[in-house]
Amino acid sequence: MTTDPIADMLIRIKNGSRAKKETVLIPYSQLRFSIAEILLREGYLSSVTKRLRKTSRLLEVGLMYEGNGAPRVTDVERVSKSSKRVYIGVREVRRVKYGHGVMVLSTPKGLLTGDEARKEHVGGEVMFKIW
Repeated sequence: MTTDPIADMLIRIKNGSRAKKETVLIPYSQLRFSIAEILLREGYLSSVTKRLRKTSRLLEVGLMYEGNGAPRVTDVERVSKSSKRVYIGVREVRRVKYGHGVMVLSTPKGLLTGDEARKEHVGGEVMFKIW
């Protein structure tokens, strides 16, 4: 069992993309499902489905690629960790990689991207950045 399930999920997506896999299986949790829905909405994933295998629930995540075959997910950065939480206010929400990436925050209004947090005028815990 991993100590940081979100980092595990992100690394599985990144490594699957680099290995040119079509899908990746991730252990299911409501938080991971919410993160996968955000990545699907932002265009980093092609599909997200819940799977049931004998005794365990899984997320099957479809990976997205550019027209030339390059993976859509090139790298991820886990910002807030179990050992060090990172919180920012709405004024500190910045663009990631000059607008080519996404920052995901845990806010009082739920999980939001950096752009959505700015529009909702809320800050929160920076979960990760992906580009």
